[in-house]
Amino acid sequence: MEESQPLYGPPNLPESASAHSSERYHSTGNRSRGSSVTAGLKKRGHGSRSWIKIDKNGNSKTLELDKATIMRHCSLPARDLRLLDPLFIYPSTILGREKAIVVSLEQIRCIITADEVILMNSLDGSVVKYKSELCKRLQIKKYQAEDLPFEFRALELALELICMSLDAQVYELEMEMYPVLDELTTSVSTLNLERVRRLKGQLLALTQRVQKVRDEIEHLMDDDGDMAEMYLTEKKQRSEAGLSEVCIQTHTSGGAREVSKSAPVSPVESSTSGSQKLQRAFSSIVSLSKHGSLMSSSDAGENIEQLEMLLEAYFIVSDNTLSKLSSLKEYIDDTEDLINIKLGNVQNQLIQFQLLLTAATFLATISASVTAVFGMNFADSIFDYPSAFNWVLVITGGTCGLLYFSFLFYLRRRKVFPL
Repeated sequence: MEESQPLYGPPNLPESASAHSSERYHSTGNRSRGSSVTAGLKKRGHGSRSWIKIDKNGNSKTLELDKATIMRHCSLPARDLRLLDPLFIYPSTILGREKAIVVSLEQIRCIITADEVILMNSLDGSVVKYKSELCKRLQIKKYQAEDLPFEFRALELALELICMSLDAQVYELEMEMYPVLDELTTSVSTLNLERVRRLKGQLLALTQRVQKVRDEIEHLMDDDGDMAEMYLTEKKQRSEAGLSEVCIQTHTSGGAREVSKSAPVSPVESSTSGSQKLQRAFSSIVSLSKHGSLMSSSDAGENIEQLEMLLEAYFIVSDNTLSKLSSLKEYIDDTEDLINIKLGNVQNQLIQFQLLLTAATFLATISASVTAVFGMNFADSIFDYPSAFNWVLVITGGTCGLLYFSFLFYLRRRKVFPL
């Protein structure tokens, strides 16, 4: 069931006060126009936002609240509400305060108290799913025995949805990346390299997000004080019990004073009875404080263990998701190493071919130099024999071929490349 109403409405003004204020506004309207614009600029950061309030029974309401109202209602400082501002980008954070738990996990940003959840309204799928699932679970568990306090159930659902969302994103990334990497190993092309570069950027961003959630859960598990601070129901019950005890003691002391007024006593007896009452009151206060501290410490230890088990379960889930990302990154690194090895092999083959081509070009140059010498116009007795030039060409070609095969044999003996 949803409604749209403010959490704290303005007080009803009497007719005389409203009439006086309207008359004063019309009389000073022109003078205050510039100041109202300046005040509007100053209060731009304190504008109202849309929030969803969910109570213990699973009923939800859509509210328009500003920061000041939320700060007064939940006893939170302004720096905690800054974590929930969608205009700022902050890492995943879970803070335990005196009367509330501030949760900023990815798109789920809410304030959890002992009686309600104030969720920042958004059209994101995680926020809509969190609202519907929390209302559904609260309405179902309303008729069942409660195994966890209200604030722990709300926190558990936020962790569950975020861990499931991150794990689903990792699965989609794996299904998209493994075929691309396998294709890249068989065909190194610009298109495949560009796809791998884009997917690797997504992998790094997703790894940072999962790492932030995991580190925040681990930080809470390492600090017993923060976990004890997050048990809001126990603190509320303890404060209500203390108030009831104070009221009972006040009522008892008031009855004793009435009896003392109705029956006159001597000054000595009154002073003696007063001192005895003071001693008894002091001893009862000390015993109550000791008993309360013992009960609170034992309950805190039990609740810390309960919350620690809850956090540990989602720590394992986030750590498993992070290990999947690490395995995927290692697969990418292995693929890059394989591609580098293949490229190095191709480069070595090109160097071998260049070496053979250089040797052949050198020997061809020697042969061309010999033929160029005999092609010059000078007188020599060798030209008297027509077949002499043919023998020169044969001897020159055979010598160059012998040198080339000697060069190949030398490279093979030196194991420069197998032939």
